[in-house]
Amino acid sequence: MPSFDIVSKVNMQEVVNAVDQANRELTTRFDFKGIDAKFELDGNKVTLRAREEFQVKQMFDILTGRLSTRKVDVRSLQVDSPQVNVNDTWQLVTVRQGIEADLARKIVKMIKGEKLKVQASIQGEQVRISGKKKDVLQQVIGMLKEANFDMPLQFENYRD
Repeated sequence: MPSFDIVSKVNMQEVVNAVDQANRELTTRFDFKGIDAKFELDGNKVTLRAREEFQVKQMFDILTGRLSTRKVDVRSLQVDSPQVNVNDTWQLVTVRQGIEADLARKIVKMIKGEKLKVQASIQGEQVRISGKKKDVLQQVIGMLKEANFDMPLQFENYRD
């Protein structure tokens, strides 16, 4: 019985490279000269630190630009609001991986609503779709590509 998995993965090595490039860009930009601004990566969390809030917003633009050039989908980012202290401002950006339970239920409900002859099951942080015909599975992939989710989806582990 043919099947495939719907997942949401981010290449963390590309995120590391993008953060390194963004840090290097901060050292060369004129508007960040003499300012202790930096990107800090800890696991899947990126902390943007600067003196003022508008600088943190500029740093977020730099980060998203670097991520998009390295082909990391910025929809996988969860952005917290900037935190302001006396002479320090920071913002936490989390790189989300895996399909959350609410989104997985939404995907399964959407597939069942189309009345296609497939079975959809939630398995941890992925959704497995199985059916008797490849054509129906391809219809599901096409339908999910057209749907507008707030997470990037990948289709992998196709088995015949």
